[in-house]
Amino acid sequence: MYEEAVRMPLLMRWPAQIAPGTRVEALVQNIDLAPTFLEAAGAEPLDRMQGVSLAPLFDGVAPLDWRRSVYYHYYDHGIHRVPRHAGVRTQTHKLVHFYTDDTWELYDLVADPHELRNLYGDPAVAALQADLEGEYLRLRAHYGVPPETFEAPFPAARASSAP
Repeated sequence: MYEEAVRMPLLMRWPAQIAPGTRVEALVQNIDLAPTFLEAAGAEPLDRMQGVSLAPLFDGVAPLDWRRSVYYHYYDHGIHRVPRHAGVRTQTHKLVHFYTDDTWELYDLVADPHELRNLYGDPAVAALQADLEGEYLRLRAHYGVPPETFEAPFPAARASSAP
């Protein structure tokens, strides 16, 4: 979920809808492509589709109700030898959970764009961490992600629930 791997360029050309040189900084996902193409074709997306059409972004400005975070999940543990992980990213921060070994990482993407300083567990960012943990759980529920292999998702929650 590091920036070098998740940042993908998306180039679109649609002269009737997108002005040349339009640049969008909104958070978008691959799951948004099918609803976008369906809208472009004049069809309605299926109810079970999880993404949303990118058409509201074509003027270069995200609507006020556009998503403020994205969920990411890497399931494979094959040839790349990258541990399975999931997380949430906002415009300014990222929370990642390597759930096969229960390791957490939190990065400030503004102050630390190369993700070199893991802030997870730092008391100075406790409120931010709690907000990102809540958003992580909200998005997992929104997308119907099955529960992972542990009961309490956050180390502090496990510690506080001990007898």
